[in-house]
Parts: sequence; structure tokens; C-alpha cells
Amino acid sequence: MQISFVLTALSDDQPGLVKTLADVINEYAGSWTDSRMIHLAGKFAGLLKVTVPEQQADELISALNSLQDDGIEIAIETITEGPASSSETQIIEVLGQDAPGIINAITNQLAGLAVNIEELYSEQRPAPMSSEKLFYAKLKLSIPNDVEPHKVQDALEELPDQLMVDIDFS
Repeated sequence: MQISFVLTALSDDQPGLVKTLADVINEYAGSWTDSRMIHLAGKFAGLLKVTVPEQQADELISALNSLQDDGIEIAIETITEGPASSSETQIIEVLGQDAPGIINAITNQLAGLAVNIEELYSEQRPAPMSSEKLFYAKLKLSIPNDVEPHKVQDALEELPDQLMVDIDFS
């Protein structure tokens, strides 16, 4: 039987961090099944799903936790696969004038519709014709079947500062 868990890793960025994680997971017959990793502000942050034979799980978790001695903060959460959700996944891109609280405003609108954010990427971008900063975000959303996708667009367009919302229905 296999056990799955989600692992988060945070450390000062340096070459070889992903290799270190991969070596430990491989040593205990673990399978690296899904991940998101990023370098941001001099830090490395990783989120990954690992599946391992049940008899190896405790040893793998112990070995991963020992990486904290090397300055890698580790958090591990055992997971169980739930039933498939009754929702539609959509990609939404948002672009508008940057302002404090914009993520808060967006997430409040989405939560009001019971929309789940599966992935969020955001950054500040320079405006093409001025020195103003623009806010850009790309969100992967899980939209409940009883919510029309255009309702999500309408809710985001109600926000101040006239955000432009582009929905990819593919």
C-alpha cells in the first residue's frame, strides 16, 4: 500500500536544493508525483506531493525532517485522496492598476461565489506607456457547477479600479 503526503520546503536559495530533496525521496523508494517550486526574493520555496510505500513512510519523513539541520524548513502533511469535485476548472488572468489590498479584494469576491483558488501567480508589471505599476495575476480556479463562469468575471469587474479580466474557457 502507498501513502501520499504534501511536503513544503523553504530555504535560502542555493544550487542543489531540489537534488537534495530528490535524493532523499529516491533513497526511500518515494515517488515525486507533482510539484511547484520557485525562487523568490533570495528564497527557495517548494511544494510537492510524494507517494511512498507504507513501510518506508516513517523513515522517509524522518530523513526529510533531518534536512532542517541543513537549513531547509520542512513541513509534511499526510493526505488522503478525496472524491472528485463537482466543479469546472478555469484559468483567469487579471490586469489592472496596482493598489494595496488588491489580492484581498479579489479573494473576497471569489470566496463570495464559493470559488476555490487552485493556483495563483501574481506580479507587478510596468505600464507600457507610463511609469505606473500594474498588477497582474493568473489564477486557476475551481468553479462550482452551480456558478456560471461569467458571474466570476462580473464579480471581479465590480472591483474598484476597473480590473480587466480575461477568462480562458479551454
